[in-house]
Amino acid sequence: MKYLLYSALLFMMISCGNEEVQKIRLTYPATLKTDSSDVIFGVKVEDPYRWLEDDNAPEVKAWVEEQNKVTFAYMTGIPYREQIKERLTEMWNFERQSAPFTRAGIIFYYRNNGLQNQSVLYCKMTESSPEKVLIDPNTLSEDGTVSLAGIGISPDGKYIAYALSRGGSDWNEIFVKEIETGKELPDHIQWVKFSGISWYNDGFFYSSYNAPGKGQELSGKNLYHKLYYHRLGNGQEKDEIIRQNPQFPKRSVTGFVTEDQNYLIMSEGEENEMGNSVIIKNLKTNNTVTLDKEFKHDYGYVENMGSDFYFQTNRNADRNRLICVNLDNPDTANWKEIVPESNDLLNSVTYAKGRFICNYLKDAHSRLDLYNPEGKFVGEITLPVLGTVNSFNIEPESETGYYDFTSFNYPTTVYKYNITTNKSEVFFAPKVDINPGDYEVKQVFYTSKDGTRIPMFITYKKGIKQDGKNPTLLYGYGGFNISLTPSFSVSRMLWLENGGIFAMANLRGGGEYGKAWHVSGTKLKKQNVFDDFIAAAEYLIRENYTNPQKLACQGGSNGGLLVGAVINQRPDLFKVAIPQVGVMDMLRYHKFTIGWAWVTDYGSSEDSVEFNYLLKYSPIHNIRDSVEYPAVLVTTADHDDRVVPAHSFKYIATLQEKYKGTNPVLIRVDTKAGHGAGKSTAKSIEEITDMFSFILYNMEVKELNYKKK
Repeated sequence: MKYLLYSALLFMMISCGNEEVQKIRLTYPATLKTDSSDVIFGVKVEDPYRWLEDDNAPEVKAWVEEQNKVTFAYMTGIPYREQIKERLTEMWNFERQSAPFTRAGIIFYYRNNGLQNQSVLYCKMTESSPEKVLIDPNTLSEDGTVSLAGIGISPDGKYIAYALSRGGSDWNEIFVKEIETGKELPDHIQWVKFSGISWYNDGFFYSSYNAPGKGQELSGKNLYHKLYYHRLGNGQEKDEIIRQNPQFPKRSVTGFVTEDQNYLIMSEGEENEMGNSVIIKNLKTNNTVTLDKEFKHDYGYVENMGSDFYFQTNRNADRNRLICVNLDNPDTANWKEIVPESNDLLNSVTYAKGRFICNYLKDAHSRLDLYNPEGKFVGEITLPVLGTVNSFNIEPESETGYYDFTSFNYPTTVYKYNITTNKSEVFFAPKVDINPGDYEVKQVFYTSKDGTRIPMFITYKKGIKQDGKNPTLLYGYGGFNISLTPSFSVSRMLWLENGGIFAMANLRGGGEYGKAWHVSGTKLKKQNVFDDFIAAAEYLIRENYTNPQKLACQGGSNGGLLVGAVINQRPDLFKVAIPQVGVMDMLRYHKFTIGWAWVTDYGSSEDSVEFNYLLKYSPIHNIRDSVEYPAVLVTTADHDDRVVPAHSFKYIATLQEKYKGTNPVLIRVDTKAGHGAGKSTAKSIEEITDMFSFILYNMEVKELNYKKK
């Protein structure tokens, strides 16, 4: 397949200091158009770039190569790109460590010395013993594209099973090694996906799909998820299927064993349902108890004390509550409420030493409350500033544990916590090449189109003038019950250091305020999400933070869909748009890998009402040739088997065909990378460098604000 070429000339004249920058000329490879189309509920839908869906076709690979040539040549021509890369690398080079966790008396934690492509898993046999490297993913590939995707520690502390991802794929391989000696065992399990690793006796449970057909590894539908048990020393072909649902090909299943090794808890999800079903199997008697077979509510296991099981759930509690279920009397009428629903979202619960540590989201930032087993409030854990607690690691019978805390201007810090005294002390604080005190974080609330009150975080360097002239980056997601909370990012600090403002809007569709907040941004209410984002941009302009010539928008995955839809609807609000690994074809997304599972949020083109709704906002299908689009940089990767890169390929081909203006519309396709998880440091620095270079250059920012060391 050959592709036609047309020329689009872009002449940008800006100055960096007093020196004139040479003009940049772009020639896009325009994709061959075919007469491919579908008739859906009587509507003919053209799909001329469908051939780009074949990720194995040589002509697709050649097209990607040509697109990358144009994009990287453009990036090379940006005068301060290398300055940005140098400074970003400099800022990135600081030691980071996770909150430690204990299994079988052994202490485990991850650490990165700064510029390592992947963080290293360390362990200490006791608090006073020397640390040792347990798994270093950096030694498993020359380019740092093999990442550690998950681990499971045997109850006796003898073995670790660990999952590896190659090139950012969701597919994992599981290996096993002895912890004390470091000896690798011959066990090797392939085609693992959306799985935990949980030990029982001399083996472990994991979840997997059947091996995909040749050429379908990164795009074929994922069907017939199964829970397996692997016994050490056996080949994978001997692994026992513990649970499967052949009559429900889109049902998912995962399983883990309780700490007392008495119960296997299996969680199942169903197509087009937002909840899960929980099956509790007594491993001694093989008796099972099923909680709620309807898949309408969420259940998250917290702890069990014998046959008393504690779950966090949104059943009869939109913002979640903590309940106790006794397996001898498991009927819903006998469920006992421990911590009732409150005005804030109960985000997670951890148990230790007779205390439930409840991590709430209050307007999208963390607060920690303590309750006793009877549900009585006994105190709170004081946090440093408005921010986020991501993990709280403490064993049920331990007095001490660890948690991490972060905010936009607060580098992720690990605290050691004593539950008896309710005191925290800094255990690990990173040394970052910035002064966090130079930056301000504030939370504002604005009104969306239908009158809904929406929160938004705004971060900037102290002393910035609110004169409407500041380069501003607006970030959003708005989907799948995922909450956006304050966190530290080196790349954002580079943006702030250069006088930029960063804004993050907590849109409907997310999980910040519970189930109703999520549902109000799904299916036939998805436009609420776009309206919320548009209103955020209008607020930033109205309140004189910025103006449309200095405003960029960014989002990834579902957030990429957000950006694509919003710049179709309101291109006048933005100068630059960065849709990353986005879901851009809303009529065909369900036909690839795990896309069918997103029907819960999006609806499906196989439903007549939902089809017409999807068609009205689907980014690919609403690109117009009469619109002045912002400068667009689409990012994706060749190993993205979550949101297949065909979404981005077809989107940019359509945009390059129809857009008649002078703003650049480019795609950056990374190689040996996936949806984002496990991306190497080197690749991250390159991608972020290009992204910020593109944004600043197209905002006609004349010079950078930091001085080279």
